[in-house]
Amino acid sequence: MVDPFEQVASITGSNPSQIKLISSFLINYPLGSLFVRIPPKYPALRHAFSVFYSLGLLLGVFGEWFGTAQLLASVLVTFVLARQMRGPNMPWIVFALNMANLSASHIFRLVNQISVDEFEISGAQMVLTMKLTTFAFNVWDGRRPFEELDNWQKTNRIAEFPSLLAFLGYAFYFPGFLIGPSCEYAAYSAAVKGSPLIPEEVKAIHGNRRMPRGRKRAAYRQMLLGLGSLGAFVVMNPLYSAELLLDPWFARQPLWYRFYFMQVSTFTARVKYYAVWKLTEGACILTGLGFSGFSPSGISLWHGASNVEPLNIEMAPNLKVLLDAWNMKTNVWLRECVYKRVTPKGKKPGFRSSMITFATSAFWHGFAGGYYLTFGFAGFNQSLGRLCRTYIRPLVLPPVTATKDGKPVDKKNIPPPPQTFAKRVYDVVGTIFTVMLLNYLAVPFQLLDIGRSLRAWQLVGWYGNWIVFGGLAFFYAGGSTILKSIQRRRIKQLEADAGAKLLSRPVTIDDAMQMPPIDLAAREAEKLVAEKRRA
Repeated sequence: MVDPFEQVASITGSNPSQIKLISSFLINYPLGSLFVRIPPKYPALRHAFSVFYSLGLLLGVFGEWFGTAQLLASVLVTFVLARQMRGPNMPWIVFALNMANLSASHIFRLVNQISVDEFEISGAQMVLTMKLTTFAFNVWDGRRPFEELDNWQKTNRIAEFPSLLAFLGYAFYFPGFLIGPSCEYAAYSAAVKGSPLIPEEVKAIHGNRRMPRGRKRAAYRQMLLGLGSLGAFVVMNPLYSAELLLDPWFARQPLWYRFYFMQVSTFTARVKYYAVWKLTEGACILTGLGFSGFSPSGISLWHGASNVEPLNIEMAPNLKVLLDAWNMKTNVWLRECVYKRVTPKGKKPGFRSSMITFATSAFWHGFAGGYYLTFGFAGFNQSLGRLCRTYIRPLVLPPVTATKDGKPVDKKNIPPPPQTFAKRVYDVVGTIFTVMLLNYLAVPFQLLDIGRSLRAWQLVGWYGNWIVFGGLAFFYAGGSTILKSIQRRRIKQLEADAGAKLLSRPVTIDDAMQMPPIDLAAREAEKLVAEKRRA
């Protein structure tokens, strides 16, 4: 019997595994429409739907018998440990076991030199590891005093342990099973049990519907974005593949062209991720997952299943904005299950927490040296960004927002002044450098091998290293002291100007809006605003 996937692959020149993968994403749309037609009063049927379809896909389409057994072992061990263990070590034991199981798959792939274009179980296992470890921490949060939890922990805590079928349905939830997005058990359970709660003020708009209006429109919009990105990748990849960075032809090009080519080639690689994540996001929305409330005008919003925001990546003013928009569910997992959890109680996360988080991310991705080069460099990049925000950003902020500690003044009663020209220039420059550094640190992520990655960096003059390590050297060699001194002199001058203004005439509302944050000015401003409100 002729394999239809092989036929399509031979016609298009693609890999059969990739054809199977894209086909599975597209078939999730009619299956999602079928899923929501199962009455919510029968949640067991919805759980079973996900379990049987996902397992059938793994076994029948991809032929992953051993891999499926490996996933089931992780799920069942996590279920037993989370239910039976009561101490604070439970989530860490679950974390360690699942990461060890995932590492075995990564080692198998590395030893057998399986191409990244070939499907095997580690991709689905990466998503499952996030879900199982998050579940364990959510169960532990459900056993802790409620007042000890932060907002995310309160929202996602699991106070009532689920049944085995419900847990299997969560683990094998079909739209995001193969490559994500991951989700918390609380979000999955709400989607399975029925529509989100609709506020009274918008019931007149939406009527007595099980799902808010706009779900299908939001889902198919993401599908079109995904297909458009996929088309762009198919067109651009042959011309701007990251592998061409090591071609002898590339080394013969002038430096400016090599720099340009690296920017486009890494952008092309990102487009592939935009495609698959938007396709899976739309399918999740179609099943009812991802509802995030209503806009002020009553339009339903569906951002809860988003895993990537392309515009916030390609136009990011700093690394923090970029990281918050890329692989968003993985970032949530790293933040909530690693970054915050490894920080001692009562302390603020710092460089140590950041580096542990980046190391965990690299370990989760696999053992290719390029991953560690990317995430290690990203850690230094993030440290440089933090120093820029602390010592340079306050110098370009309007007077009313410049404070001695570099943080904005309380603007509850004083409206902020217009954006300064210097701040706009700072944002533009920040965007340019952020995108340049993103494309630089993404190279090892694509080439995977450390030697090949360093060679590609060498061919563009090590520009990322000069920017990051040169910037860190400036701050630690006395630049931070100089900038801090400039901040203090600026604040003293602003205080002196404000004092002279207070002595010369009464303070007006307009004056109060522009005044620097000294106590006398703040008190006068608050008094005038309060009097105006009473009048």
